[in-house]
Amino acid sequence: MQTQADVLAHIRRHGEETYPEECCGFLIGRLQADGNEAVYARRAVNRNENRREDRYIIAPEEYLEADLAARRENLDIVGIYHSHPDHPAVPSRTDLELATFPGYAYVIVSVENGKATTLAAWALAEDRSRFLPEEIDVPAS
Repeated sequence: MQTQADVLAHIRRHGEETYPEECCGFLIGRLQADGNEAVYARRAVNRNENRREDRYIIAPEEYLEADLAARRENLDIVGIYHSHPDHPAVPSRTDLELATFPGYAYVIVSVENGKATTLAAWALAEDRSRFLPEEIDVPAS
């Protein structure tokens, strides 16, 4: 299992490796009343055929595979991550339109000129009208 710092490093590295296209993946962990815990990050393939530089698509079968793998470890999908190449780590209008899972963490890493910079977490409001900033808790080692 990865530490929280490892999970964040994984996301940053994935964003840098796919630059100038968006990366995407799952946060696998534990659903908790006081905030979900990501145990590890699982990469997904950006299936967008036309606009990989500013859009991502995760295939339904990849969601299923990630969910089944998580369940085998008594874990759950607790969030989704993706990168914003040369844009801030702030959800876009498209991110809001396509987000469907209140309760998930939506982590975005900004990748500027191939280097991961800001990483931020967001929660989809229950009414799906907006994203709310979410704190990323990285315990001291």
